[in-house]
Amino acid sequence: MIDRRAILASLAALAAPRGASAQGFQPSPDDRRDIARVEGYLDGLRTLRARFVQVSDQGAVAEGRVYIHRPGRLRLDYADPVKLLIVAARGQLIQHDRELRQTTYLLLSSTPAAVLLRERVVLSGDVTVTGVDRAAGMLRVALVQTSDPRAGRITLVFGERPFQLASWVVVDGQGATTRITLSEIEPDVALDPQLFEFREEPANRN
Repeated sequence: MIDRRAILASLAALAAPRGASAQGFQPSPDDRRDIARVEGYLDGLRTLRARFVQVSDQGAVAEGRVYIHRPGRLRLDYADPVKLLIVAARGQLIQHDRELRQTTYLLLSSTPAAVLLRERVVLSGDVTVTGVDRAAGMLRVALVQTSDPRAGRITLVFGERPFQLASWVVVDGQGATTRITLSEIEPDVALDPQLFEFREEPANRN
């Protein structure tokens, strides 16, 4: 049975992680080459459509479809029974609970999703790479905010054959982990602009 509260807690971690600390990291030449590969891949990615499975470390599982249209647009459309929708567009990240008809608006720049959606991806400056790991045909690159390295951590995970985004992992201030894993990945597909439009549902009239 899906724990709705755990799903909502994992969404909160994805939207605004807090308190994770960073350790010193000195990239090797191989690390720098792989960081450049990630930057090049994300810069070249215009659109992406995929299925996703989201898992929290409390065991909450949800699934649905993800749509990315760079720069600046994202949609996470959760499948029943989870009636949640996340849309990023026009500098905002919107979380909408279809069941409760509650909507939360956040600045996109304050969320980990901003790393994937910016116009030009440079993994330096306002973000800092804190680790590069290669294992089992996967490349993992961990990132924090440079100005506040305790303000959360996101790890981007890439498959090697072909080289593409496979998942991302967010850790919040209490150490709770949320993982989103992609499947049936379709890059560079035509996406309807309406996917990234959000309109409040009208209130019921008695």
